[in-house]
Amino acid sequence: LIGAKRRLRPIMMTTLTTSLALVPMALGVGEGSEINAPLARVVIGGMLVSALFTVFFVPTLYGSIKGIGK
Repeated sequence: LIGAKRRLRPIMMTTLTTSLALVPMALGVGEGSEINAPLARVVIGGMLVSALFTVFFVPTLYGSIKGIGK
């Protein structure tokens, strides 16, 4: 759990910068961008979901597995 606290900021910074960089692409700004907009939306969603799993689910799962071994 200490590692999760230590990695929270870098994980969130990486997720937010990547997601924000893809927002113009997801909104379909520019000529011919309607092809790439769905891809950007999927990547943004995947980044956000994976960040939530990494921050909350993985430490909880690790703690429960570690508790079973004792």
